[in-house]
Amino acid sequence: MGGKQLGFGDYEQSTAKKQTKREKFLAEMEQVVPWQPLIDLIEPFYPKKGSKGGRPPFPLDTMLRIHLMQHWYSLSDPAMEDALIEVPTMRRFAGIDWISERIPDETTILAFRHLLEKHDLGQQIFETVKAHLKARGMAMKQGTIIDATLIAAPSSTKNKQGERDPEMHQTKKGNQWFHRCAEGFAYGMKVHIGVDAASGLIHSVQTTSANVHDLTPAPELLHGEETLVYADAGYQGIDKRQEMEGKPIEFRVAMRPGKRRVLRETSESRLLDLIETGKAHIRAKVEHPFRVIKQQFGFQKTRLRGMAKNRCKVHVIAALTNLYLARRVLLEPI
Repeated sequence: MGGKQLGFGDYEQSTAKKQTKREKFLAEMEQVVPWQPLIDLIEPFYPKKGSKGGRPPFPLDTMLRIHLMQHWYSLSDPAMEDALIEVPTMRRFAGIDWISERIPDETTILAFRHLLEKHDLGQQIFETVKAHLKARGMAMKQGTIIDATLIAAPSSTKNKQGERDPEMHQTKKGNQWFHRCAEGFAYGMKVHIGVDAASGLIHSVQTTSANVHDLTPAPELLHGEETLVYADAGYQGIDKRQEMEGKPIEFRVAMRPGKRRVLRETSESRLLDLIETGKAHIRAKVEHPFRVIKQQFGFQKTRLRGMAKNRCKVHVIAALTNLYLARRVLLEPI
């Protein structure tokens, strides 16, 4: 991408002395993302020529970078197109020369996302990043922490179909409906993750509608080599499930809050309370990836309709979350 002519905005920003927060972030991501393995993964499915003799497709490297920026900054397809026009830092990261090259429009950006969804490349991107982390010494074979978070879905019916997404459902958390919409109940999906207890990195991801119990996908969140599993009180009874029979796993599931609150002032109860506190300290690691997904990357509400599209997105954002959490290690010289 070197040697290209800079537009005025690009020149102005490139000569500024102070590096912006966005520039620092993208400079780090430039170094930590395994670009070539991801390009090698997608390249067999990427069009080599424009359709019906039209313009040639944009470089795969450019479209991949744009797709990742969409996740980092929680941008819709139209908003991503606008950002490429308005923000020199993003153009440079994508490898677009403002003067001599065209900018992908929202339809082109959408087509790239559909390509990933069609060939189920989201999950493969997640696995490619896991392999990259393993090669850098971050194998995830310790104890596992499992948990789930709720992602709201738009409750509006003001869309082409005139209806809500049929694959999203309502759910209740505690004694309150989660993310009340106008009708008074929750609506959305769940992201379930298995996290390495040592590194805090995600090794397994599942997506379900919001009304699916956390226990249902729990067996698929284990990689099979752990001997310890930590979980909150919502996973009570996981050790008795048929899928867990014969597995040499110790389950350290939190005591139900109501039961813990009524513990008596005895030495045995104080010991139990200390054990629960210890479990909670370890389980806290699962909140770090959720914080990155929902706060850092802004994925608090789905824009896409259907579980297949959202599953692809969740796998990509889980891969990017791992790279973000591991960035300090990845930035160290090999």
